Amino acid sequence: MSATGLTPREAARWAGRAGLVLPAGRHAAVAATADHIHSVVAVLRELDFGDTPPAPAYRAATAKETRDAAQ
Repeated sequence: MSATGLTPREAARWAGRAGLVLPAGRHAAVAATADHIHSVVAVLRELDFGDTPPAPAYRAATAKETRDAAQ
């Protein structure tokens, strides 16, 4: 996708390449949605997750557990 965004015509072309039938009235909406998703992903790529442990390392406390700093 270019820096200027996805055009409705490009959206239709990419949908066709993916085997999707995209009605002509949806080209602009799909292009706008794709541009929005692209902008969100661009922001996420800039985040630094250097010291963030992977999801399996997270253990949520249950309601029965007490939170006590002395433990």
